[in-house]
Amino acid sequence: MAKHDVIVIGAGPGGYVAAIRAAQLGLKTACVEKEYVGGVCLNVGCIPTKALLHVAEDLREAKHAKEYGIDFGEPKVNPKAVNKWKEGVVKKMTGGVKMLFKGNKIDLIEGEATFTDKNTIKVSDKSYSAEKFIVATGSEPIPIPGFEVDNETVVDSTGALVVTEIPKRFLAIGGSAIGLEFCDIYNALGSETTVVELMDQIVPASDPDAAKELHKSFEKRGITIKTGTKAVSQKKTKKGIEVVLEDKEGKQETVTVDKLLVAVGRRPNGKNLGLEAIGVNVNERGFVPPANNHMQTDVSNIYVIGDVAGHPMLAHKAMKEGLVAAEHAAGKPSAYDTIVPSVIYTSPELASVGMTEAEAKEAGYKIRVGKFPMSASGRATTLGTNEGIVKVIGDEETDILLGFHMVGPSAGDMVSEAALAIEMGATLEDISLTQHAHPTIAETFMEAAEHAHGMAIHIANRKR
Repeated sequence: MAKHDVIVIGAGPGGYVAAIRAAQLGLKTACVEKEYVGGVCLNVGCIPTKALLHVAEDLREAKHAKEYGIDFGEPKVNPKAVNKWKEGVVKKMTGGVKMLFKGNKIDLIEGEATFTDKNTIKVSDKSYSAEKFIVATGSEPIPIPGFEVDNETVVDSTGALVVTEIPKRFLAIGGSAIGLEFCDIYNALGSETTVVELMDQIVPASDPDAAKELHKSFEKRGITIKTGTKAVSQKKTKKGIEVVLEDKEGKQETVTVDKLLVAVGRRPNGKNLGLEAIGVNVNERGFVPPANNHMQTDVSNIYVIGDVAGHPMLAHKAMKEGLVAAEHAAGKPSAYDTIVPSVIYTSPELASVGMTEAEAKEAGYKIRVGKFPMSASGRATTLGTNEGIVKVIGDEETDILLGFHMVGPSAGDMVSEAALAIEMGATLEDISLTQHAHPTIAETFMEAAEHAHGMAIHIANRKR
């Protein structure tokens, strides 16, 4: 029986980061992967989706260049070449992880792991033992009854990545990150695009002001958004896929499309690992909730990280949890205690960290809010856009920054400054007094903080 100090189950962003950190700390480490190194994120998730979003952005830029005096002509899309480039990006990233495994002397075990006891797993009829385990098995798309995926015309996020041809009509069920990003992609490629969301706003978990800005931007581009609407049924006909939609009043309509994306969320892969039999708590939804902030489960030598550990299901959260689990397993005093930023990589991007306005009020804060529109940003104007907003939420008593929400160019990069500010307990005054280079998108954060104090320079201030 092979013996290791720690075995990580799952080689996605959380798993491979945990394995590398464990090896760096001197632990004899193995990582089990049943499908592909890099997990969903690198192979059929974050990375290939962002590659296609880059294609979409370039297409839009080429079409709008006439406004700046540059005429490229009508852009032509070669789907095969797009797919080849996207796969090249994936190959580079996954190949990099394999090289890191080799360089850190991590044993890669291919197959599906099942626990036989708290110190032993079985993979392909072979047993492996370890002092400690880190479960990083991720998640999978949630299916909708009656909308079975064939990954040709009815697709999940994996199928949507394969652009063999450009559908004339594309519909996404689900108005959060996955649905919106693919609507962005297919709209740029030339599809008539619709997104359906059951809740009253797209990105239901986001601040309403940010959601409203992204909604306006999408509609301006010709993307149809139907909120407060559910998909009832679908059937394939000679005309395409007929999808029956129903609003909150019960009124139904039929929309015919050529490609249908099911993107209503993801569910954790916590079951079928044999965890329950050895005393680990696996809830009815398949999550394996950690028992403490060291990422340990009820069985202390077994850790859990990433999507399977709970929301939010984000790669960077999994990575941070992976570092904590590996360090604690190596005897370090490591604990998970950081806030989690989130980004939707559409054009414009939507990024948030900390509390929404409603959450801050619910928590009992008396708040002050500052907003700065991209239409007043010199840098945004030079980039050819006036869409978006920066919104900051502070505690009126202490002036400490509680939340940051942004729609606009580079929002995904900007949110890290806000995350650092919240982690360090920065006040709105700290942010407004910090010199930001001009002209930059970054200075909109400073301007929003100034606006919260009624001292904005480039926009009108509300009377206080």
